[in-house]
Amino acid sequence: MADSARQGRKAFAFNSHESGTRHPLVAAAMVLPLAVLLVFLFGGFDQVAAQASSVGAMLGR
Repeated sequence: MADSARQGRKAFAFNSHESGTRHPLVAAAMVLPLAVLLVFLFGGFDQVAAQASSVGAMLGR
């Protein structure tokens, strides 16, 4: 009986949507493919490069 309760808790922890339960690397692995797709679709790479250049200029680099 203890084994089934433990399995239930594992299933709940795996499927829970509480904040702070997902490892940051797992979250990054989930978000990065979508971010890359959006950058590709909307031409965001040029915008990111321009913004980084502006920030670098403000910081004096």
